[in-house]
Amino acid sequence: SLRTIPVALSSRIQAADAAFAPVKHFLFSSRYADARFEPDVCDFTFGNPHEMPLAGLVSAIRERAIPHDKNWFAYKSSEEDPQGFLADHAGRELGLPFEPADIALTTGAFAAILVAFRLVLDAGDEVVFSEPAWFCYEPMLLAADCVPRKVRLTGANCDLDLAAIDAAIGPRTRLVIVNTPHNPTGRIYARETLQQLAELLERASKRIGHRIYLLSDEPYRRLRFDGRSFVSPASIYPWTFISYSYGKVLLAPGQRIGYLAISPLMPAPERRAHQDAMFGAQMAMGWCFPNAVMQYALPDLETLTIDRDALTRRRDTVLKALDAAGYSTVRPEGTFYLWSQWPKGDPERFWNALADRNVFVMPGSVMASPGYFRISLTASDEMVERALPHFAEAVGA
Repeated sequence: SLRTIPVALSSRIQAADAAFAPVKHFLFSSRYADARFEPDVCDFTFGNPHEMPLAGLVSAIRERAIPHDKNWFAYKSSEEDPQGFLADHAGRELGLPFEPADIALTTGAFAAILVAFRLVLDAGDEVVFSEPAWFCYEPMLLAADCVPRKVRLTGANCDLDLAAIDAAIGPRTRLVIVNTPHNPTGRIYARETLQQLAELLERASKRIGHRIYLLSDEPYRRLRFDGRSFVSPASIYPWTFISYSYGKVLLAPGQRIGYLAISPLMPAPERRAHQDAMFGAQMAMGWCFPNAVMQYALPDLETLTIDRDALTRRRDTVLKALDAAGYSTVRPEGTFYLWSQWPKGDPERFWNALADRNVFVMPGSVMASPGYFRISLTASDEMVERALPHFAEAVGA
């Protein structure tokens, strides 16, 4: 009988679901899942807002939702005005001569990354990225029938391990992902490091007989500490795509707009081919365009940012407390995260000791690093103040 036939899930979705299992468990089945909406919880897990949204964001969405004509809410692809706006503004920010056609408006960086994967990857192609990493790269690749090749960051500063990246490149390698500023460590990779990576990829492309592309995932690039500068790999390696999201700088991940940009340094024939294919890719992937209101609001959103001084203050306050309590923490140069190593002992015991005190951090096991944890500085000042003594208490528990 048909009732005895197993549910037919595709193998790629089974693989993606298995890769998502740690974060799925944490979000829906853990102690955090049970407690996260309680009023006395100190939530340092995801990059979610814990205070009211930016007033400018609210007013921009409200104003741009008022229709000017009958087509205001008609189908929108990548509209010419925001494409031109971004070519100008992102071009000046990154020092790159973008054309409007280089910019594909997407529903956040998620969609930008997905479109990049489908533009350059075929089933069975391999993609190299560094761990600890954002926990969505691997499942997204598996869902595209591609093969993740993971290497570890190196040293106390969590720098790119260029030798390991080179060793991971093989005949099926088609893409390398670099996330800068890096989630979760907060590293901003220096121009010299990116130049060495570009030279490595050029040599490897010649060695294996086809071009290796680079995806520079840059959603945190405007969230930098201590006046640090930022260099996009797209200004160094011509075969680079940029994924960007406004959800981080606005701290509004539920209002999704971002883009995928083609480096204007890419040789003209390839650049034109990718420009021409972008619309079809976004259509085929499920209409990966942002909604009309967010596209209209883009010029208003460009100048908005969450309070970077507050992020710096929280970073310094929490770093001082963690150092005093015996944790080893990477000093972030960007993002709104702290990446810290548990003291010697059982990481699960330490995590539960914090949870006993209603303090929740992202366990490093979600990012294939069980000896570590991540703190999101998007927690409120009041949460930080309440939580600080508990980090020391958890060590002695």
